[in-house]
Amino acid sequence: MVTGAGARPRPGTLGNGRSGARRAGANGAIQWLPTLLRGRPRKAADLVRAPRSQHPDQLWLVVVDASASTRRHGALAQAKGLLAKLFETAYRERARLAVLHATGHQPRWLWQGQKASPALHHWLAELGAGGGTPVIEALQQSTHWLACRQRQKPAEEQRLLVLTDGRLKDWPSLQPPGCPTLLVDIESGPIRLGRARKLAEELGAEYRVISEL
Repeated sequence: MVTGAGARPRPGTLGNGRSGARRAGANGAIQWLPTLLRGRPRKAADLVRAPRSQHPDQLWLVVVDASASTRRHGALAQAKGLLAKLFETAYRERARLAVLHATGHQPRWLWQGQKASPALHHWLAELGAGGGTPVIEALQQSTHWLACRQRQKPAEEQRLLVLTDGRLKDWPSLQPPGCPTLLVDIESGPIRLGRARKLAEELGAEYRVISEL
């Protein structure tokens, strides 16, 4: 388990249902996280509403920045709340998950393409901020891993979610991951560097701040 400074997820309201797929419907509440994982909605049909239909060949790859800077002003706590909702949604939708933990000296894989399970929630409960910021290395690994997986599973729908405060030094040119990408800026506090937006632009990613989700 990963330990560190205590950061607990904020409470949130999860969608109805505990397991399995649900029937499609047009009048349910908008599920913004699954919607944004598909890309920027441009028309009503792009919105994912609850209940939603099953998508058996989905993979969601999540890069989690848990460096020391995310300890400030509850940034990681907000990220954990979002992740708890994501893991619950993935479990209900039977989507596959990959989770890359970016902290310390190098990123570490925690999950690589398996179905969501309670083990992810155990890890999330213990997740704390500390150490370095190997976010760039994590993004490079993600791009390579996704390319290999696409060759193995060409029918799979891949999505990349990056949670980071963007507090990085200069970074080399980055190759876009080749799939729809959402970068959620978790930077908080009165003084913000705003570098996560620049990172999103280089990745060709949709950009959102955590408060919008």
